[in-house]
Amino acid sequence: MISGLVQILFFQSLGELISQFALPTLPGPVIGLVLLIAWLVLRKGIHPDLAMVADGFSQYLGLLFVPAAVGVVLFLPELKANALAIVSALVGSVILTITVSALVVRFLSPKTKELDS
Repeated sequence: MISGLVQILFFQSLGELISQFALPTLPGPVIGLVLLIAWLVLRKGIHPDLAMVADGFSQYLGLLFVPAAVGVVLFLPELKANALAIVSALVGSVILTITVSALVVRFLSPKTKELDS
């Protein structure tokens, strides 16, 4: 279990270092997560200790949303004042995400020959 926790903290720390010195526009934990995923792909598997720690973390992931919910309640008047802009941005981003995802899947999927009936 300690080994899995050390791996997670190592990659997060490495991501923080890269964020501080090389890529300041990207958050360190995001860089660390990408590095961890790349490491796991290269190893072609997940160590059981790492899987146990990740499962333990995922059980309490909902607690991370509590501060966000408090923030929403705190800024409720501002959210109401800008509701149209927020809803427009959300709807636009969902449409754009679905469109781009469909285009990427279409581009990356293997080409099949169409049979004439």
